[in-house]
Amino acid sequence: MNYRTFGREALEVSEIGLGTWQLGSDWGEVGEDEAQRILSVAVDQGINFFDTADVYGPELSEIRLGKFLQGCSEEVFVATKLGRLGDPGWPENFTLDVMRHHTESSLRRLGVEALDLTQLHCIPPEVMADGSVFDHLRELKAEGKILRFGASVESMEEALVCLRQDDLASLQIIFNVFRQKPIATLFEAASEKGVALIIRLPLASGLLAGQWTAETTFLDRAHRSYNRDGEAFNVGETFAGISFSTAVSLAERLEEFVPEGMSMAQMAMRWILDFDAPTVVIPGATRSEQVVANASTSVLPSLGREVHQELRRFYEVDVVHHIRGPY
Repeated sequence: MNYRTFGREALEVSEIGLGTWQLGSDWGEVGEDEAQRILSVAVDQGINFFDTADVYGPELSEIRLGKFLQGCSEEVFVATKLGRLGDPGWPENFTLDVMRHHTESSLRRLGVEALDLTQLHCIPPEVMADGSVFDHLRELKAEGKILRFGASVESMEEALVCLRQDDLASLQIIFNVFRQKPIATLFEAASEKGVALIIRLPLASGLLAGQWTAETTFLDRAHRSYNRDGEAFNVGETFAGISFSTAVSLAERLEEFVPEGMSMAQMAMRWILDFDAPTVVIPGATRSEQVVANASTSVLPSLGREVHQELRRFYEVDVVHHIRGPY
């Protein structure tokens, strides 16, 4: 496993982390034993960065991660999020008292004295622009409840608004072969300010693993079923904001670019790691074998200039005009 510096700090995190949305909900059922096995295998593979949120489950992902941390002898970095939990819900979620309550609840579930990182969880753009939530986060940091704060955003416009906060530690963004906008709009600005970039949905909800057809179906309780057209939350969070049948067709065309010795999923994540700006990529996993395959991407060779040029051309000509939702 290779490691990258987390923003302005002398802190190194694994360039492949683990997203734990699937340990809570919205990806189908993951049993308790398998959830603990996934976390254990991740650490065995050199992964030391875990991303969760209070709303995953809700609460179940944090609870499972907290249980794992109790018996984990390795030092790991846990990033969580707040702002979308339904207790009490928007707009009350953004007051200092409620943010403190949600933070203290995450502390209890994770079993830690302070949160390594807490992130605003794709909250309304106008709330981020107002700036009061960042003052609340500063207060929570002063109280010792959080060590640093960041924001998970939907669009590059939102990301640039957050970058106005000089003490912002990180931004979590969607970045993958189907969504390349951050390269031109965010990477340089984030690097100049020393803000870590956490990359979610590197496989576009699984599309870039190249294993589905237009006839593939998903469990009703999985977000790939109930949010495929943005019925529940931002359409960009599911299949990169592209209609499923179109996205499957596009993914099939990527097979010609996959280097020998790599899976399509590994190529998609290697493509991200070939850029300097991303700090950590956080694919999820519903099986421990997926963790091993994802982690191995860290030590695979770079794709090379020609493949990068072809994937850029593919995005500009065939993909970008299909993307829906904030971007």
